[in-house]
Amino acid sequence: MSTSRICEPESVERGRDGFLSGALLVHLLCGLVTLSLLTPQIARTQEAETPAAAGTPVAITAPVVNDTLVGTTNVAQTKTRAKEPVESEIIVEGMASYGHYKIFASGSGCKLYTGGVEYDRHSWGYFLKARMDYVAEILPLILLDTADKSDIWGTPTTTAREVVPGVGFSPIGFRMLWRNDKAWMPYLEAKGGILVFDKKVLSQEATYESFSLQSAVGLKTRLTDRVDLRLGLFSDFHFSNAFMVPVNPGLDVMNANFGLSYHLGAPRVR
Repeated sequence: MSTSRICEPESVERGRDGFLSGALLVHLLCGLVTLSLLTPQIARTQEAETPAAAGTPVAITAPVVNDTLVGTTNVAQTKTRAKEPVESEIIVEGMASYGHYKIFASGSGCKLYTGGVEYDRHSWGYFLKARMDYVAEILPLILLDTADKSDIWGTPTTTAREVVPGVGFSPIGFRMLWRNDKAWMPYLEAKGGILVFDKKVLSQEATYESFSLQSAVGLKTRLTDRVDLRLGLFSDFHFSNAFMVPVNPGLDVMNANFGLSYHLGAPRVR
């Protein structure tokens, strides 16, 4: 009995000591976990409070007046590269035909003269080492020298002549320009649109309106930093009504196209 009474407190003491040791270990582990979770947040806070090192963008704020922030300025604003202007030009042009041939049309015995303005814009990068330009054209002056009377297919039936005025517009076209900004610049272009005359031409069975298609091979030569001379000695001008009516008389003429090209934007560097 005496032995059990003596040993009982010792077992209780050991149990209490074991419990205290386990609780201490649990608290220690919880502290370590908490510290590991808080360490990154503390580090970020310290980085935010640490002054920026040399070369680091710093936001400078304007003074506060009457509890109002006057303004802020970012010293290290990213300098965006200035957008380069698109190369474009305006061409004042004139065209005169010097012959005709029957390829896509049956008309003959006519001459065509035009005057207008063409706009060229570098829109499509490069292809076959040529600069690809979008082309649009307005022809406020068109003169068709044609026979006074013709059959339904556009073949003259009289020697009497008349001049028929008209206008034209070509909103769709492209130009391939080689050796851009050099002394001599070969080019190839094509453009399509519509012509309108004040009477039916080539045939009384035709229409007042006709579709047009132009193609040209030529050369540009540089005159000044802004002005070029265009020489289109080998060009084709076709127009017909594309069978909008049962009869489709048309005309294909060979022509020479001359123009003065003015470059928009900043002057070119020689």
